[in-house]
Amino acid sequence: MRRILAAIPLWMPMWLFGLIWALPLLYAIWSAVHPPDYSTVFDPFAPVTWRNFADAWNAAPFARYFLNTVLLVSFTVFFQCVLATLAGFAFARLRFPGRDLLFAALLLQLMISPSILLVWNYREISWLGLANTIPAMGIPYLGSALGIFLLRQNFRTIPRELDDAARLEGCSLLGRLWKVYMPLSRGTYVAFALTSAAYHWNDFLWPLVISDSVTTRPLTVGLEIFATPDQGVQWSLVTAATLLSSAPLLIAFLIFQRQFVQSFLRVGIR
Repeated sequence: MRRILAAIPLWMPMWLFGLIWALPLLYAIWSAVHPPDYSTVFDPFAPVTWRNFADAWNAAPFARYFLNTVLLVSFTVFFQCVLATLAGFAFARLRFPGRDLLFAALLLQLMISPSILLVWNYREISWLGLANTIPAMGIPYLGSALGIFLLRQNFRTIPRELDDAARLEGCSLLGRLWKVYMPLSRGTYVAFALTSAAYHWNDFLWPLVISDSVTTRPLTVGLEIFATPDQGVQWSLVTAATLLSSAPLLIAFLIFQRQFVQSFLRVGIR
């Protein structure tokens, strides 16, 4: 009992910061499940309704926006994992001139905001004739320095004895990567995939610039219609649409939160 009482002063700031962080989400939930008249009025006896979700879904082609976003995230995360696996393995296990210098230069990408390259990326994508396509929204992000760093760090911790044993069994270089390194890095793949998927699911500026039709517009750009002055801002619809768009990410994080946290802890320790 004394330990519990002694820990209360430590728990209180954490609960306080957690509550402050959760306030926008709590407000979104409140506004989404109550009539518009109660969106900014807290009344414990306010009637509960699910109509806002139906109205938000029907106010825009949400099904198409969901499909575009899923295709964009799947395309980007898949090729990021492929390229990060090959590059991370090369930096971790292969010896070639300038390896450490190239890796240091690669990490500089983490310090460059994607917004700085917006005009250059738009020129290149337009020159390739890929403007207003789903791949165009993912191509500038396929080479992920974060993914390469995480996988390199993880591959370096795998015992070389396993690599040598696979080599004696006749495994090729790619065979060892596929059968030894990748299975032992499953947690890192989950952590990076969640991080990357969350970023590209919520990305707004680049998709807004490169897409100009319903057939390619993702959720973040499609949600803009709910907050435009011409339509009139209805916060119940805005919050309902926001919850609809963020629900897949919240569910995915709740399912894989243990692997997500453990993977980043292991990388931090290394």
